[in-house]
Amino acid sequence: MKQLILLLFLISGGTYAQDKKPNILFIISDDLTATAVSSYENKACHTPNIDQLASEGTLYTRAYTQYPVCGPSRASLMSGYYPNATKTFGYVSGRENIGPDRKTWSQLFKDNGYYTARVSKIYHMGVPIDIETGSNGQDDEASWTERFNSQGPEWKAIGDAELVQNNPDGKIERKGGNVMTIVKAEGDDLVHSDGKTAKKAVALIKEHKNEPFFLAVGFVRPHVPFVAPRPYFTPYPYEDIVMPKKVKGDWDDIPKRGINYVTSVNGQMSLEQQKKAVAAYYASVSYMDAQVGKVLKALKDEGLEDNTIVIFTSDHGFHLGEHDFWMKVSLHEESVRVPLIIKVPGKQPQVCHSFVELLDLYPTISELAGLKYPKHIQGKSLTKTLDKPQHSVRDMAFSVTQGGKSFLLRTEKWAYIQYNEDASAGIELFDMENDPKQYTNLANIPEYAKTVTFFKKKLEKKLKKVRANDLGIVYP
Repeated sequence: MKQLILLLFLISGGTYAQDKKPNILFIISDDLTATAVSSYENKACHTPNIDQLASEGTLYTRAYTQYPVCGPSRASLMSGYYPNATKTFGYVSGRENIGPDRKTWSQLFKDNGYYTARVSKIYHMGVPIDIETGSNGQDDEASWTERFNSQGPEWKAIGDAELVQNNPDGKIERKGGNVMTIVKAEGDDLVHSDGKTAKKAVALIKEHKNEPFFLAVGFVRPHVPFVAPRPYFTPYPYEDIVMPKKVKGDWDDIPKRGINYVTSVNGQMSLEQQKKAVAAYYASVSYMDAQVGKVLKALKDEGLEDNTIVIFTSDHGFHLGEHDFWMKVSLHEESVRVPLIIKVPGKQPQVCHSFVELLDLYPTISELAGLKYPKHIQGKSLTKTLDKPQHSVRDMAFSVTQGGKSFLLRTEKWAYIQYNEDASAGIELFDMENDPKQYTNLANIPEYAKTVTFFKKKLEKKLKKVRANDLGIVYP
């Protein structure tokens, strides 16, 4: 019987395998900036498993989040809509705003015969609180066949702890919440949420290998607290950390709204504490990368590599002391740019420099799987870049923050940031060719007035277009 099937396969030119539904493995990290991935530009942080995936797939150098905060970013990429179209700016799934009839990305696969599962954080979960309690967070139940949470001790983990934010005298050992507590934890990978997530993802791959699956795996590191098993800290002695260049008067030409919500100043961080924060972030990244490796190994061990599309990305970036900024929210480069790798069986490894956005994943992966996706979603398919990396998908990236009232237009030459639609709270303009680290705001220099006017008009048109695709359109 097997010989007959093989003979029919060969006679048909191999179309049997091509007609088989591809599996989807979507891996998303939390708060991972592209500047901390060694297959991008960082050689201090070690990410061998992500790097291996990058060497086998298409690495996008200019991928941008639509909102540099967990909740709205994830709602956008899963729904396929810009935050300003659905008015989803908070810590929600977005279902509240798109309604029950619109299909999310994974829901489209579920409704087309796929087993869809979420392991840990895909839609918003509060870190550390929802990880401590094992809560579903702000998940969208309709998106999944099954969903699994990965409980972990987070900042309460047993080990040496140190709070490096708002702790100038070092008296506080650790603190919960969205703060930079470091824990060099005792025990192995499975003590913590991401280790449990990898273990469950591996089990699901084995269990569902004989049916088409859409498996979404959400790792919470390197989101604060910076918690990882002790061995992951060893390669990163804080004394060896080289901090970003600090420029005197760096904030003088930045509008008040452009100063990030966490800084070395309001966080009362000494230089030593800053170095410890970066070292701990790198350790957290390395721990997360090791878990990614476990999931990818399972895919290979089960013989599924040739029929599985793999995506790796992050919900947004993270500041590591650039401009004395920390964490996310800001529209500056380190906060909005994300790593993005897509590996498709049969496609050659390559690097693509086109501007792309996270909400482009919905139409791209749906098209690759042969699924008809809703015509009203706002992402653009990246499928052409998989054969022609020089293909340009977008001439700019668009991101928003601060309740959808602050905007970024990022082009080849410029990064234009505008606070409020009428620009009443200020503007930033950076020459990304000559000032890629964004030290000099050119917006108020007369010779750049025409450039500012150009971007004001471009933003007005972009917002009008984004909102035109709003909830008044009837879902097909």
